[in-house]
Amino acid sequence: MRKRWLLVILVLLTGCRAQPVRHLEDPAAWTPLPADGVGMRLSDDGGALRLDFQFTGGGYAIARREVDLDFPENYAIRFRLKGEGPANHLELKLVDAGGENVWWHVRRDLQWPARWETVETKKRHISFAWGPDFAEKPGHVAALEFAVTASQGGSGSVWIDDLEVVPLPVPSDPPPVPVAQATSAAAGHAPENILDDDDATWWAPADDDPDPALLLDLREARAYGGLSVEWADGRAAGAVELAVSDDGKQWRSLTRLEDLSGEQTPIYQPETESRWIRLNLTAGPGGAPRVAGLRVRSLAWSATREAFLTHLANEARPGLYPPGFRGRPTHWTVVGVDRDPREGLLGAGGAVEAGPGQFSVEPFVWRAGRLVTWADTPRATSLVDDDLPLPRVSWQPDDSWRLHVTALGVGPAGASSQLVRYRLQNTGATTDTLRFFLAVRPFQVNPPVQFLNIRGGHAPIGEIGLHGRDILVDGVPRVRLLTPPDGFGARAFAGGDIVVRDLARGVLPATARADDSFQAASAAALYRVILPPGGRKDLDVLIPLYPADDSSALAAGFAPGTAEAAELAEAAEAAEAAAMAGWREKRDRVGLRGPAAARETLASLRAQLGYILVNRAGPRIQPGARSYARSWIRDGALTGVGLLRLGHPEAVRDFLTWYAPHQYENGKIPCVVDSRGADPVPEHDSTGEFIHLLTEYTRYTGRKDLARAMWPRVQQGIAYLESLLDQRRTPAYQTREQRPFYGILPPSISHEGYAAKPMHSYWDDFLALRGYKDAVYLADLLGESAARQDLQQKRDRFARDLGASVAAAMQKHGIDYVPGCADLGDFDATSTTVALDPAAAQDLLPAGALDATFDRYWDFFTGRRDGEPWEAFTPYEVRTIGTFVRLGRRDRAQQALAFFLDHRTPAGWRQWAEVVASDPEKARFIGDMPHTWVGSDFIRGVLDMFAYEDRAAQALVLAAGLPASWLDDGGVTVENLPTPFGKLNYSLRREGAGVVMEIGQGLTIPAGGLILDPPVGDGRIPGDKVRVTELPARVIFP
Repeated sequence: MRKRWLLVILVLLTGCRAQPVRHLEDPAAWTPLPADGVGMRLSDDGGALRLDFQFTGGGYAIARREVDLDFPENYAIRFRLKGEGPANHLELKLVDAGGENVWWHVRRDLQWPARWETVETKKRHISFAWGPDFAEKPGHVAALEFAVTASQGGSGSVWIDDLEVVPLPVPSDPPPVPVAQATSAAAGHAPENILDDDDATWWAPADDDPDPALLLDLREARAYGGLSVEWADGRAAGAVELAVSDDGKQWRSLTRLEDLSGEQTPIYQPETESRWIRLNLTAGPGGAPRVAGLRVRSLAWSATREAFLTHLANEARPGLYPPGFRGRPTHWTVVGVDRDPREGLLGAGGAVEAGPGQFSVEPFVWRAGRLVTWADTPRATSLVDDDLPLPRVSWQPDDSWRLHVTALGVGPAGASSQLVRYRLQNTGATTDTLRFFLAVRPFQVNPPVQFLNIRGGHAPIGEIGLHGRDILVDGVPRVRLLTPPDGFGARAFAGGDIVVRDLARGVLPATARADDSFQAASAAALYRVILPPGGRKDLDVLIPLYPADDSSALAAGFAPGTAEAAELAEAAEAAEAAAMAGWREKRDRVGLRGPAAARETLASLRAQLGYILVNRAGPRIQPGARSYARSWIRDGALTGVGLLRLGHPEAVRDFLTWYAPHQYENGKIPCVVDSRGADPVPEHDSTGEFIHLLTEYTRYTGRKDLARAMWPRVQQGIAYLESLLDQRRTPAYQTREQRPFYGILPPSISHEGYAAKPMHSYWDDFLALRGYKDAVYLADLLGESAARQDLQQKRDRFARDLGASVAAAMQKHGIDYVPGCADLGDFDATSTTVALDPAAAQDLLPAGALDATFDRYWDFFTGRRDGEPWEAFTPYEVRTIGTFVRLGRRDRAQQALAFFLDHRTPAGWRQWAEVVASDPEKARFIGDMPHTWVGSDFIRGVLDMFAYEDRAAQALVLAAGLPASWLDDGGVTVENLPTPFGKLNYSLRREGAGVVMEIGQGLTIPAGGLILDPPVGDGRIPGDKVRVTELPARVIFP
């Protein structure tokens, strides 16, 4: 047999014949394109393409082949596949002639088949991935790519063979009307009744039919996503088996469902294709089944489990499913302890998620003959102490009763649990009798619209039951009922959702254990509660975040055996008190106090600190607990500065020490590191950010040891930046057209707005410049005189080239503001904030450019605030608070502060999502919540209001952002606020007609002194600001 190397049949459509494109025997036709740090090899293995990959972190291994292909109207891309190694993503990509637009189909977390399997990707599976054109489907394709992308990482091999593009018939639109048949029919109840949309008619089998079945002829092969069987008069079948056929003779059994509900049975069967459908039915509790309707569901109906559940939720009463499954926004916050890699979530309706991708525990109250849900009552969110990361949800339905749900992270990192405390209160004048249900449901708090890093929505539960006080999920103790229940029941999903079918009637299922092949079992515990006027009932539940054994429950102080309820209640009280004490110590290292007018700002600032510490995983600073449970040096560097300014240098040291070994051999600092290792995506801001955080740690702590140990890494990082800059220091970039790119960093996607096409982002350049400046500082500090001179020359050259580039870009694009990138001349003030802080690059920019940038931003900001329509924004804009302070615009800083405080989500938890939407009723992707890079930007901006470093003046500027309203009612007090010059202590208050500022000791006066700029008179001090050069000091402003 002639040996072939991946015979690829590319269809050049002639009628329905597939014409092969030949002469592909040469392995050189496929090109390996691995990411940095990824090992990859392509080879011919018996005529099949073999792709060997080795990941040391994140990244990808791409096999690419140039083609010249126009697709038919409908088609499938078919190939045989086998592989070995850890589960990773397999991407099939189609690339246009320009190489900028990409379409793809991704098989995520693919378990490689050990034997050859035929894999098919149909036209409907292919979607637009990225590029400037945003075309829904590809037209002409110039390249095919197979990419193995790291999920679990590791090493392995993939074999691909017999790749072909096959033309398919174009489906009829609309499809033919189906024909219904049956094995028998009772008089007056013919099978065609199931298609007439009349609830008063139905099909029923003849009494003597031993094996009744319904058949549906779709009259052509058709793709569909499942079925809905509607039962008449509650006469559901005892069981239903679904079988399908292409010819009406050979049948394939797909699924069997039992314990069916009395109204409707949805049959989830995604990506099914057949002409014939057959339902084999058995008699139910009421006798022979009666089918009122049979609906063939679309592919979209079951495209994902989340889509399927969303359709069911929208047919149910509001509140019986979580809000995200009804297209409503879902708000949540994190529950956990400092340094623990795992966090739970508390939803704003009171549901608690048991861990990433896990089920939730949801409260319901049966009162006055009706089930009260999250949708039936006004709700409020709050934090313990107003600012600790110990969140609470309160139901406030009327004046007669309340439900409070408080979730606390308890126990040590690595063995922690969620302690959930439920309190029912009778606030009325009469005794109240309630049934309180805690339902364990196969839904995450993280809603279906969330897709990045971890998909929200469904959470698998294959089996569930009760053992002692523990609810076992898939055989593992997952929920410990510290307060023993009065009842318990469980249900498989085929019989209906437990809340819809049972709790909505105030009852439990009859069975206490359920097995579910659909992976959507559920259960509920019942508490019967009688509350006298003014009475309350406390119920406690423990949800271990490490449930494989009992270590986390023991570590939290809850014995696994037969402790009495009173003992467990005492343990819960003690655990709550310990959690509060631990968080208060972390919060109170810095004292910032003010009047009532400052309450929301200061409480929100302190809350961000707690969220940052909860979100971090061991030493890893992470901006989120779900979508962003990864460590970016970008986020980590600026968040780390916020931690330094709030008295947590040890967290910064741990982060730097952990991140540094991931530096590449060429000196590049990776943009992001996660459990798989470093991600090789080139984002050129990373190296400067790492050097900056190392420098700030050194300045804030006064310790040189870490800088000394990492000095070689600083030098390697600068060498890497020089290698990038050299790419744009050639004569090709000295032409008039290319001049804006001369001497700056090459394109990257560090800015998300440039993900479709990398750009010369000034974000990268400003942060790289900060890195150069800080490298010079470190060389001087460490006595590296020769290196200092060399670094200073490189810094100055880059600074000149960067300033010239910005000027050239502004001239080329005819703009007066600093653009986001040199290529487009785009406006992006949020990105440009780093030119001021931390880059301190204002002196190298064209005169007036920064003022013009933020004047333009202010026009946009006020228009949006004052009523111009907007869809969404990312609250990274909180950076502008500090920017306006540094530009001397106290009024604008305060107006921006007020606006962003108004857009906390929700306000009671004092947090921001990454995306804030204008429509409060529409679900959308929001990144993560709380998003603590946004939170750290808020920290830095608010702290700038109290004190910021003016690097150019070598001074510390005090009170430049504080509003006059904060000087009343005792004014503001600052205690032990870290600065690069020591701990800052001052008070500022109104006394009579004047303002008194007292500055205590603990600070080394910087060379330029302390510049005092409080809000006196018209908000600006006339003439020169007051400068203090000795401490202590007391200054009275008229």
